[in-house]
Amino acid sequence: MTPGPRRDMIVIGASAGGVQALRRLFGRLPADLAATVGVVLHRSPFAESMLAEVLQRSSRLPVSEPKHAERFAKGKIYLAPRDHHLIVEDGRLLLTRGPKEHYTRPAVDPLFRSAAKSWGPRVIGVVLTGSGDDGVSGLIAVKTAGGMSLVQDPAEAVHDSMPETAIEQDHVDGILTLDELADALPRLVAGGSLPSQSRRVDVVR
Repeated sequence: MTPGPRRDMIVIGASAGGVQALRRLFGRLPADLAATVGVVLHRSPFAESMLAEVLQRSSRLPVSEPKHAERFAKGKIYLAPRDHHLIVEDGRLLLTRGPKEHYTRPAVDPLFRSAAKSWGPRVIGVVLTGSGDDGVSGLIAVKTAGGMSLVQDPAEAVHDSMPETAIEQDHVDGILTLDELADALPRLVAGGSLPSQSRRVDVVR
């Protein structure tokens, strides 16, 4: 069987309930994942936090907040710092204080759009639990560029409106639980396909 396209850029967005979801997902990803992972979690711009350290406790992959213009590497998770959008451009991670989107900074859409522009079909976009519609236009950009769009099963999400809205507005490739995502992502990175039992959306509702 001919392997599928290489997908070595994973971008993940989450909001309310996202810390728990990310900890569960990261705790099940393999230490040898051959992809770069960029993450945006809606967070307060005012309070310092130990978010990277909290997520690291559950992850076999290193988790960090990148410095501006830092070159990214496979096998690492990069978390958007508070009050900064995270952008992928020319092999580097840029931190910007551009306008808020969806009333927040960092927002999911800027990361997804920039990854789609720079990495096209090599991108896997993932929307997890959260309120609102951040990530929807970004997932559409990922799909338009030939990438793959996945969402957490809304029935499992603490807050279901972000994944639900993505399902309603985009032909997402798969609707998976966190455990299914953890199994599927390494397979997709290696050129495999989604498990046959994953839920798919075939029509716009």
